[in-house]
Amino acid sequence: MLVFKFGGASVKNAEAVKNIVKILKLYKEKLVVVISAMAKTTNALEGLMSKYFNAEEGTAEALKQISDFHYEIVEELFPQKDHKIYKELSKLLEGLQNRISQPPSLNYDYDYDQIVSYGELLSTTIVAAYLQDEGIRARWMDVRLSLKSDDTYREGRINWELSTDMVQKNFVFSDDDILITQGFLASTVNNQTTTLGREGSDYTAAILAYILEAEKVVIWKDVPGVLNADPKWFDETELLSHLSYRDAIELAYYGASVIHPKTIQPLKQKGINLQVKSFLNPEKEGTLVADKDYDKLIPSFIFKMDQVLIFISPRDFSFIAEDNLALILEKFAKNGFRINLMQNSAVSFMVCVNNDQSRLPRVVRELEEYFQISWENSLELITIRYYDEETIARVLVNKEKILEQRSKETIQMVVKDLGPGV
Repeated sequence: MLVFKFGGASVKNAEAVKNIVKILKLYKEKLVVVISAMAKTTNALEGLMSKYFNAEEGTAEALKQISDFHYEIVEELFPQKDHKIYKELSKLLEGLQNRISQPPSLNYDYDYDQIVSYGELLSTTIVAAYLQDEGIRARWMDVRLSLKSDDTYREGRINWELSTDMVQKNFVFSDDDILITQGFLASTVNNQTTTLGREGSDYTAAILAYILEAEKVVIWKDVPGVLNADPKWFDETELLSHLSYRDAIELAYYGASVIHPKTIQPLKQKGINLQVKSFLNPEKEGTLVADKDYDKLIPSFIFKMDQVLIFISPRDFSFIAEDNLALILEKFAKNGFRINLMQNSAVSFMVCVNNDQSRLPRVVRELEEYFQISWENSLELITIRYYDEETIARVLVNKEKILEQRSKETIQMVVKDLGPGV
């Protein structure tokens, strides 16, 4: 049994959905297929959520755009207007409409999960119906009935014992060759929807593979595999054909967008290989993540844009000691706000974070009760795995280096872009 994951560009339109069918027909094994929201849908739902929670105008238009996008795909895939998918899609969108018709709660993260989760419910409903029309024995599964988490909304922590019981009970092949389910989603023991972190569908695939003891996980992307840099920032990139579990988790942790940071750990524990393949060229091998040994790889570059560097100092000019550090880190953890880089001196502590306006102001307010806070924004965080001085010089052209950390294998630099020709 294999676990596949499709998401983003691989389900961006009707042609992409048809391409999924072509890929699945290449395999004879039993398949669990994890699907994330269709391209741009999560962003659109986040925009809807923001308008809804902040009582801004434009929620109706935002919902209409989401609705129109999915109906356009359905109309191309299912020209017969009496097809059951139209009722199923209408029911889901009506549920979303009813959700935003209610007053928001006082918990942004809770409301976020109840609204943004519709992206995966919509995409899997459409794909499952199309597979069935194409003669593939596929069954739609609500992953929230099987994956159970705590109530840390937007960053749900999996209850492994309960999830194992529920997955083994529910994910059973009968007359089906393929089980279609949602990535990114889980639920509490009280059946409140949670999500597993942005881009968390890879993690869903890894959880299911671990529990079901799959032979392999395949993540289908619009790139040839794991590249040593994002093509958005580099004209020339190279495919990393093999990665050790350790290098894969390091690259994911630092922000390589191809693999979610939590994906590797459950796979490594059971020795399950991960393959990252191109859905445009499914015959190519892509990247294999496994128990590999090698001295080093070619340098890999990871860029995080729109970063904020926060400077935290005790008001009484005392040392940044263990008690201060514990308090600072507790504020970030409580608000589910990940620190991308941290560094301390005798009297200050610096953290580099994403410019997340749903979390950053809240953390700053809480820290200001105890510390002097200042910050600098519009920065970039550059990480190079297996760096050398030539690669460092390459990325610092027209950049001002503000902060640096380096180990034997990895260097991280917070920089400011000085613009062309500076």
